Amino acid sequence: MTEEHQLPKLFFFDKVFNKTILPLIPHRVKPNYVTMLRFLMVPWVAFFLWQGNYWIGLILFLIAAFTDAIDGALARTRDQITAWGKMYDPLADKLLICTTVFILVLKYVDFYAAWIIIVLESIIVVAALYKQHSGGEVQSNFWGKLKMILQVVGVVFLLLALVFNLESLLPVSRGTFYVAIAFAIISLFTYSI
Repeated sequence: MTEEHQLPKLFFFDKVFNKTILPLIPHRVKPNYVTMLRFLMVPWVAFFLWQGNYWIGLILFLIAAFTDAIDGALARTRDQITAWGKMYDPLADKLLICTTVFILVLKYVDFYAAWIIIVLESIIVVAALYKQHSGGEVQSNFWGKLKMILQVVGVVFLLLALVFNLESLLPVSRGTFYVAIAFAIISLFTYSI
């Protein structure tokens, strides 16, 4: 290893995954393959949610969201971070979230919250593209990761409310999305995606 090359910083969940789940994934499976899987899952998540089959939509959404944690942990623990992954991993997340928000949040939570989330995510992508075009380093940071976790939690609460007819979870979902919007704004101003 050269002095210029530094191992990526590992997060707590990277260490947990490295001891539990990652040993089950062969080394020939690259993090970018997992990101591509998430891209391929988005139309299926959208199809089942659009059809109102929220149970299957919930399962597929959870799997797709989990691939975000897996590809990042793989990249960091196996030192396989790529420029492609830095750009397209968060783009896959945004596609998953924005599609789900358009289908569900617009209908069941709040029209304005849904559009704010979609617009903020679009602005973040444009800012990242501009930064990359200008030669800057594009990668997510703590605020972007926290925003994504909150968005996933908000979607899960919403889908659980729909699947199990638990209206009491709708305000929890709504509140989670509002907090996610705040972190999306912070993420935008820190140039994370």
